[in-house]
Amino acid sequence: MNGNPANPEVHSGGGRISVIALEGLPEIRPGDNLAALLVGAMRDTAGVLPLAEDDVFVVTQKVVSKAEGAVVDLTTVEPRPEAVAFAARWDRDPRQLEVVLREARRVVRMANGVLITETSHGFVCANGGVDASNLGPGSGHVVTLLPVDPDASAARIRAAVLSAFGVDVPVIVSDSFGRPWRWGIVDVAIGISGMLPLDDMRGRPDADGRIMRSTVRATADEIASAAELALGKTARQPAAIVRGANPTRGEGRIADGLMPREFDLFQ
Repeated sequence: MNGNPANPEVHSGGGRISVIALEGLPEIRPGDNLAALLVGAMRDTAGVLPLAEDDVFVVTQKVVSKAEGAVVDLTTVEPRPEAVAFAARWDRDPRQLEVVLREARRVVRMANGVLITETSHGFVCANGGVDASNLGPGSGHVVTLLPVDPDASAARIRAAVLSAFGVDVPVIVSDSFGRPWRWGIVDVAIGISGMLPLDDMRGRPDADGRIMRSTVRATADEIASAAELALGKTARQPAAIVRGANPTRGEGRIADGLMPREFDLFQ
């Protein structure tokens, strides 16, 4: 077991996975060259180099959004009456609710102080991914939006890492989502490059030789969640190498991991 509590190791199925949180990243601001900063942090963090073929690089949505300028100044937002009324009833910021509504492709549920929407990417999540936490000097009057194209964001970081180190490491952009019927949040993949989001095990034998009929592992989400155990929510460490993950390589898209609406049993 790694002695550094910020870099846990997970043992599963006879293998080993380790997570190394990058150190030394500055506060990210709009227009920053995030890929270059991440490459520098890789060089400065003990144990990261040399990169391995079974590594996956996980970068949190917040720093991607900030670098790409996906930020809204709430002092410029005029909320609609519906947002004002809902905010007054549930002690929410009406300006933030207005941003969520503007970003929504569809409102799934708006009740009990919770606003669940479908984003333009096809994600169904609380507040449409609009987030007011961990925003540094702007905290309290700015929010981040999801990146416009998280797959493209992941691809740019992957290309920079390949150029710097000569190793083609898959990249995941992660974010925290809630889950139906469960308390708490977990990190999931909202963008990928260089890997497939799912491991379809249907048609393979299980440990007893029985053919699996419905098992599809959400590999990218599992790796994102493993990284979050090292990153935490308050340590200001927004990126990590997950070593030993060994995902299925390929030019996948995060959309491949989203369930079509005709399969949704909860609408």
